[in-house]
Amino acid sequence: MPVSAYEQLLVDVLPSRIETNAEYDTIRTRFGDLLRKARRCKAEERLMDLLGVLIEDFDRRNSLPPDDGTPSERLRFLMEHSARPSSDLLTVFGQRSHVNEALNGKRPISIEQARRLGRMFSVSAGLFI
Repeated sequence: MPVSAYEQLLVDVLPSRIETNAEYDTIRTRFGDLLRKARRCKAEERLMDLLGVLIEDFDRRNSLPPDDGTPSERLRFLMEHSARPSSDLLTVFGQRSHVNEALNGKRPISIEQARRLGRMFSVSAGLFI
């Protein structure tokens, strides 16, 4: 029985649930290579879909804060995982003391600040409300 183009791609890539950052980097690189191709065959499109699902799954498990966290815990989580300094939040909160209070849960995050944080981290503003 002949091997289809998609099956051959699966053999070449050996996709599985991503558990480590090294695996993540490998899959993202392969996804990026496919994305940059000017023309992709149907098998490559199917592989891209699969790799995208694997990447989203890893991101969901490792890059987003827990759903049961407070807005300040979510903000701290995103700051740590994005390796951003707290000074990046000055554009959102205006003053260093307001940044520190928001990070420590002593200052509520307004709707407009939540919107700005959502844009900054490419997440839903609802995480911060």
